[in-house]
Amino acid sequence: MRSRTHFCSLLFLLLAASPSPGRADDYGLDEEAATPPAAENCDGIFLTYTFLRRSKEYPHVKNASAQAWAFESVATLLNTGRQDLQGWNLFIGFQHGEILVSASGAVLTEGPEFPAHTDLKNSIDTAGDINQIQIEVQLKGTQFGLRDPALPMPRTLKLLNDGYLCPKPTRHGSVMYLCCSRDPKFKANKMAATKFLPRRAGDLTIAYDVLQAFEGKYLAQVTLDNWNPLGRLDNWNLTWEWKRGEFIYSMKGAYTHLKDASSCIYGEASTFYQSLDFAAVLNCQRRPVIADLPQNAPKPSSSSSSSRSPGHEPHSSLPPTELEDRRRPQPRLPLRAAAKGQPHGVPGPFGLDAVSTAVASWQVVCNITRPKAKASRCCVSFSAYYNDSVVPCGTCACGCADGLVCDADAPPLLLPSEALLVPFNNRTAKAKAWASIKHRPVPNPLPCGDFCGVSINWHIYSNYRNGWTARITIFNWEGYTFKDWFAAVQLRRAFQGYERVYSFNGTKLPELHNTLFFEGLPGLNYLMPLSEDKDQSGGSRVPGKQQSVISFTKKLTPGIDIEAGDGFPSRVYFNGEECALPTDIPRADAGRAIAASLSWFRSR
Repeated sequence: MRSRTHFCSLLFLLLAASPSPGRADDYGLDEEAATPPAAENCDGIFLTYTFLRRSKEYPHVKNASAQAWAFESVATLLNTGRQDLQGWNLFIGFQHGEILVSASGAVLTEGPEFPAHTDLKNSIDTAGDINQIQIEVQLKGTQFGLRDPALPMPRTLKLLNDGYLCPKPTRHGSVMYLCCSRDPKFKANKMAATKFLPRRAGDLTIAYDVLQAFEGKYLAQVTLDNWNPLGRLDNWNLTWEWKRGEFIYSMKGAYTHLKDASSCIYGEASTFYQSLDFAAVLNCQRRPVIADLPQNAPKPSSSSSSSRSPGHEPHSSLPPTELEDRRRPQPRLPLRAAAKGQPHGVPGPFGLDAVSTAVASWQVVCNITRPKAKASRCCVSFSAYYNDSVVPCGTCACGCADGLVCDADAPPLLLPSEALLVPFNNRTAKAKAWASIKHRPVPNPLPCGDFCGVSINWHIYSNYRNGWTARITIFNWEGYTFKDWFAAVQLRRAFQGYERVYSFNGTKLPELHNTLFFEGLPGLNYLMPLSEDKDQSGGSRVPGKQQSVISFTKKLTPGIDIEAGDGFPSRVYFNGEECALPTDIPRADAGRAIAASLSWFRSR
């Protein structure tokens, strides 16, 4: 399953001046990390991490866990095997809130992961040339906590290349090392010999292909492919950083947030392109933001042209140094370094069965990560027919603003069922009254709300000997409509028993860890916004909602225990965004209530 945004052909103008070769940052390190003796017995790739020094940064605080320290360290990869290592990838599992400021000899890709700057040759073919079989990455950054003389070492260190097995690293003082050996069971895919790295797979791939190159300009095409069945690629924003002073002259299939040529007119571009009419230039920002066209916008009829700097050969055309995708409502995909790959085949014009090879191609691969604690954009509450209390969304599930008079770390108070129809900031009276009825303590200050724009309630509606039912309700507390919404739930024990969903379209996705995929029926694919109308009491605005009952059989899931929690999902998604789950489930021994007590859930 894939959706593609074959979004634009761009006209880029480059400055004529070629940049001078970059130099590695000099951190003033006077120590050299000595290779541990264990490298003598390593037949593979020997990895070393050496902590050098650190110094206290401003501001100086009394809380040791909040104190910032500037640190310097060196990571080393040494090829002690018989085969070359192409495209090395090193993972450093930092654990003290490290913020990397610079890494000479490598490019940061995914958090503390470094891609190949050069391939590592083997010692046999290079006569033991240390400059070809070893690479050092000098790291400089900030870390938090740990008083002197403690050493802020990483949690782990490993090689991420396919075909290698890495044991647990050994640590001696400020040095951590291990030997990653070849996996004898690994069978590499046979590939044609090429100087380019193969194209990689991921949730989202971004291809930057130079289609034509002329003196002073080049034509490029950017393609976004969404390969994740639970991902979305609408309303995307893409940004990058230019490497050689390029600027966008024209574009089709997308648009820039800012149309401004002032940076070109008053910058170096006007020196190289003195006869160019800069009034027609689309964007001159070093980091332009490219946006998805609205659905009602006219489709581009043809591709536009692009350019490069005078005096450069076509193969020297360079892409943006880094690409970043920002989408709503999915998590923001982090900055990536563009890697040069195999030239991409572009379909020929006029619908002919022909493929044209790009002059040069670069690729960026992004993978959706799970949201951090208190950083989700949707949340889930649990309820059941056998318990009259609702386990609400977690406290600050979608973050909390500063200066609130509430406890951002306290667990949420249980709620009566009707409280789910009330915005989280208006539930205080109901929560306190319910706690009084149930003889539960009320903390002071009270827990904060969930602050989520979308909340989902999963309710165990009934349970019989041969089957059971659940009900899912999606609430929209935002002021805008979600068009073509979808939701997905992951059920570990109950998936095989799924029969049907009554008010949605439902699809089983067993290849995605037993996931059920739901979307609106034709005409019901809009999740309406928070209404201006008040509820029957006249106190709160009514959220938009979509709801359906889901039936399950027990024939294919023998031994399933619904009241023990087997009927609750382990993960829930809305529009590709993973929602925060509560930390508890309704308990069957806390009192029972008939299903009719939650009749307010029924669609109006």
